[in-house]
Amino acid sequence: MTKQRRIILRELRKVNTHPSADEVYDMVRQYLPRISLGTVYRNLEVLSQIGEIQKIEVGGSIKRFDGNTKPHYHVRCMACDRIEDVPESIRFDFGDQIDNTMHYKIMEHRLEFIGLCPDCATRQADRMMANIDRHMGKRLSAGI
Repeated sequence: MTKQRRIILRELRKVNTHPSADEVYDMVRQYLPRISLGTVYRNLEVLSQIGEIQKIEVGGSIKRFDGNTKPHYHVRCMACDRIEDVPESIRFDFGDQIDNTMHYKIMEHRLEFIGLCPDCATRQADRMMANIDRHMGKRLSAGI
């Protein structure tokens, strides 16, 4: 493995934030100041293809990368695109059921959970309450 790939892999495995290629580029530049963004992209693709990292492709969004290659699921915030690992204690074993029912031999699967992270859910609730308060204030001032 090349020095560049080793450093990219090492830095990616240090974090659990599922960084984009741009973020990985920023992470490795302190060790590889002459590395280009294109080189980081190419190395991330190769590391993904050889199974050293996971590439998380979210429809219409930036690709993210995960240094954890153990089977696990992700949950993504639909507001800020934050991605987190679903705890390993939560398992969804569909393969045998699908095989037994539909007679498919399942080789792999992808499952993504989408919702609002706690921070975005709080902000959304605060905005809703502010809108209600504003609406109620207008009704009260209008004598309704």
